[in-house]
Amino acid sequence: MTDRTAEQTPALGIDIGGSGIKGAPVDLHAGEMMTDRLRITTPTKSTPKNVAAVVGEIVDNFKDTIGDGPIGITVPAVVTHGKTRSAANIDKSWIDCEAEKLFEDHLGREILLVNDADAAGIAEVHYGAAKGHPGLVILTTLGTGIGTAIVYRGALVPNSELGHLEIDGYDAETRAASSVKEKLDLSWSDWAKRLQRYYETLEALLWPDLIVVGGGVSKNADKFIPKLKLKTEMVPAKLRNSAGIVGAAWLAADRRVNPDPMM
Repeated sequence: MTDRTAEQTPALGIDIGGSGIKGAPVDLHAGEMMTDRLRITTPTKSTPKNVAAVVGEIVDNFKDTIGDGPIGITVPAVVTHGKTRSAANIDKSWIDCEAEKLFEDHLGREILLVNDADAAGIAEVHYGAAKGHPGLVILTTLGTGIGTAIVYRGALVPNSELGHLEIDGYDAETRAASSVKEKLDLSWSDWAKRLQRYYETLEALLWPDLIVVGGGVSKNADKFIPKLKLKTEMVPAKLRNSAGIVGAAWLAADRRVNPDPMM
């Protein structure tokens, strides 16, 4: 991204989750939210149309702050060329939806739609735990499932979905997500054994230079990261709950300067 993008502040980041939709203007110089975020409960029937209505409320709330600045929106789905290909913790009507166009038609302005883990990964690389890292960084978000982002020398490789690796006959996230720890009431040591199997497999496939661990459980990183025996350096994420918002805003600003030739 060129320095021109950093001048395009503020940008608006909006993070769509299964339980809440959060948004805030972002100062791209600092990588910080400029105000408290606005959170609105995700509609019970979380169809694209219903979610777009909530996103519109958030945009209206910050319209005086952002002006015609860029808007980035995360979604818990694979996103290819503006179309959502999957749906995690949201209505299945998102699958194969022209979601980016739907948002743009509803808002009357251009937006960038991105996978939520990818946005978090970009935020950590530019402002967080992997800031300035020159090599291959993998971010994992441990939550209801396992989200992943791959960033090489600052460039995002989108939609990696490595939480769905098949390991020992299981979808990895069904064994190692933090929701599984809670559901089975696993000790930190027992959960770490499951994480060890997941991360050693990920490491053997991609040989990253750094693994960043995000998700709410990352605040307790000292209770499980030291129990893992890996070749790769592993650190907790820094941006936590703001990562999706910050990353979405950065990516939206970047596309204004460096448009995707495939779009």
